[in-house]
Amino acid sequence: MQATSAPLNTSEEAGRMAKTETLLSPRFYTTDFAAMDRLDVSPLRKEWDAMLAEYEGDNNHDHFQRTPEFAVEVAERFSQVSPELRQEFIDFLVSSLTSEFSGCILYNEIQKNVTNPDIKTLMRYMARDESRHAGFINQSLKDFGMGIDMGDLKRTKAYKYFKPKYIFYATYLSEKIGYARYITIYRELERHPEKRFHPIFRWFERWCNDEFRHGESFALIMRAQPHLLRGGNLLWIRFFLLAVYATMYVRDHTRPQLKAAMGLDPTAYDYKVFDITNKITEQVFPISLDIANPKLRAGFAKLFEAQTGMDAAKARGGLMGKLGQAKWAAVGAFTFVRLYMLPVNRHALPAQIRMAPAW
Repeated sequence: MQATSAPLNTSEEAGRMAKTETLLSPRFYTTDFAAMDRLDVSPLRKEWDAMLAEYEGDNNHDHFQRTPEFAVEVAERFSQVSPELRQEFIDFLVSSLTSEFSGCILYNEIQKNVTNPDIKTLMRYMARDESRHAGFINQSLKDFGMGIDMGDLKRTKAYKYFKPKYIFYATYLSEKIGYARYITIYRELERHPEKRFHPIFRWFERWCNDEFRHGESFALIMRAQPHLLRGGNLLWIRFFLLAVYATMYVRDHTRPQLKAAMGLDPTAYDYKVFDITNKITEQVFPISLDIANPKLRAGFAKLFEAQTGMDAAKARGGLMGKLGQAKWAAVGAFTFVRLYMLPVNRHALPAQIRMAPAW
């Protein structure tokens, strides 16, 4: 199956894609700033201050600079890729920019609207990092004449309100699974440099270490508010684990050329990323998805089938197309509910919270 989005050829088309709201597209968020202001990290003061010192050290301050060889490599290698791979890669860049910029906006808005010095300082550092990431991606989009006006994106894309705890669960998972995704790609291309069809992948190792540290920040926030990790909140943790993993699975399987060009099988890649993410999230979540469960794997495949069916029905249009979309949306919802009811793995939280990006 090929990527389902229409071919992108101009900045306007890339901008429209970034603003489009779908089940798979990154979203922009706002939250309860007063509740964020009341967060207390003092139970983990030593770990918190050590983390802020790492941000202050800013070991990636000189990383997101394009070398003179960058444009040469794009011209020599990327110009040889198929139209299908080109489209999937540009789709990947637009989606990644939107996700990174979403974090930048959220973190910046929080730091502007809180007075809590711990939270204000953290959010300023994370907004700095995400701004660099988004800007670096946008430079690659500009190589194709498809740079996105991020100011316009900020003003016009719809925002969704999330309670702070939802922000913590979803963003922690997003940052940690982002690390697992990027490091898995980086290691594969490190072993097989002939498959590195675009130079941006050279930046992934230190880039994903930023993602890892951002996740560490949310891990400390949640461990310092232990009520977020027990009782009824476990139901929300389960929901976000499933939603994040399922979204990644479906999205990756709509980009088969992208993974194939890297020498990766989408299914094997996804479950390797899920395994890494499960190991990482044991630092803060007392439950994890049982990714070895055949029913879970079959359910993820069914969700991809449902998404494929909805895309085909939408392309068909008319009354039959609308009926087809409704049918496959119901199949997807029913499948998600069944997956949500599957047993999960349970474990005790470790005494040592902080982790190192060791994969």
